[in-house]
Amino acid sequence: MTQTTLHDFKDKVCFVGVGDTDYGALYRTKDPKRNQYTLGVEAFKAALEDAGLKKDEIDGLVLVRIPSYQLFADMVGLRYLKAANTFRGEGRMSALAVQYAAMLIYSGLCSTVAVVYGNDGRSVGATYGGEGEGSSPYDVIYGMTSPGAAVAHMWRRYMHEYGAREEHLAAVAISNRRHAGLNPKAVFREPLTLETYLTARYIAAPLRLYDYCLINDGAVALILTGAERARDLRKPPVYLTATATCTDLTFFYTVDDFFRDAVRRCAEAVFAASGLGHKDIQVCQIYDNFTPTVIFGLEGAGFCKYGEGFEFVQNGRISLGGELPVNTSGGHTSESYMQGFGLHAENIRQLRGEAGDRQVPNCQVAMYICPAPICAVHIMTRR
Repeated sequence: MTQTTLHDFKDKVCFVGVGDTDYGALYRTKDPKRNQYTLGVEAFKAALEDAGLKKDEIDGLVLVRIPSYQLFADMVGLRYLKAANTFRGEGRMSALAVQYAAMLIYSGLCSTVAVVYGNDGRSVGATYGGEGEGSSPYDVIYGMTSPGAAVAHMWRRYMHEYGAREEHLAAVAISNRRHAGLNPKAVFREPLTLETYLTARYIAAPLRLYDYCLINDGAVALILTGAERARDLRKPPVYLTATATCTDLTFFYTVDDFFRDAVRRCAEAVFAASGLGHKDIQVCQIYDNFTPTVIFGLEGAGFCKYGEGFEFVQNGRISLGGELPVNTSGGHTSESYMQGFGLHAENIRQLRGEAGDRQVPNCQVAMYICPAPICAVHIMTRR
């Protein structure tokens, strides 16, 4: 039996529909009747409309953070599916859910798969780890109850090793906010200054308020299908040209290499499979539950050397008009925290030319990077 490789998978699956919610509008109000299901239904309907598909053409359903695929399928009228599954509500799962959907299509098990994410975190008072769920018991007894505390320690170590200072992170937060100002759906759109950043309170030193992701309500739905069918649908197809994952699993969220080696392995795999290189990437979305992961991701993917990422992000280099625009919708610190799904949606819109005032000119190649215990990298393209 011949083993399938990433080279075989190249450009076989496409994103053909995207739908999401108005994060800013949802943030301004809390609604006890709002939940993951109703938000997910809204995004799913929008994605169907975007793709020009009828719901009966969906034969696979992948949910993230929405507990019951059975209940959700009943709500939207999807009874006879060829595949249905639910992934945990963790940021690393966005790339994995997309990969799972793509494998269902590539294998022939499904024709068209909807990936739906719903989050009612603001309305229900989520704390994302503050309660200690999922943390090592040896972390919890010292107050290390969330990934934010772990990333704070990682950034402290990075500062010690490479001479970075706390204010170097401001460039990431300020760039995110600048992009969010161009995004009508973003939660926070007002400009962020260096002074405001530096006078904000610590959450877990050395990370400040603006280094942390938002807690907000919202939903994203993505629809994927095979490349041949995608060419006949409403919107220009966005190809999942290459994708790879690599774990960095220990008993702690904190890792001594800042997830860089796992990201490096992913990036090397997708560059080799796609035939593309760093200079071909026109826009990049990096999973930024906390701002240091942008720097860790850039270094791991090879856009700069280890220890140089804090300098790479300065002086507008990662902003629109810079060398490598990053998190062009505002990222997780300003647009919304949809645990990676909003970043996927942004890449799709950039590649379609639908990003409005934040559009990267003639965008044809985009990358997604997730530095986390399960690292992932996608290359997404248009023709």
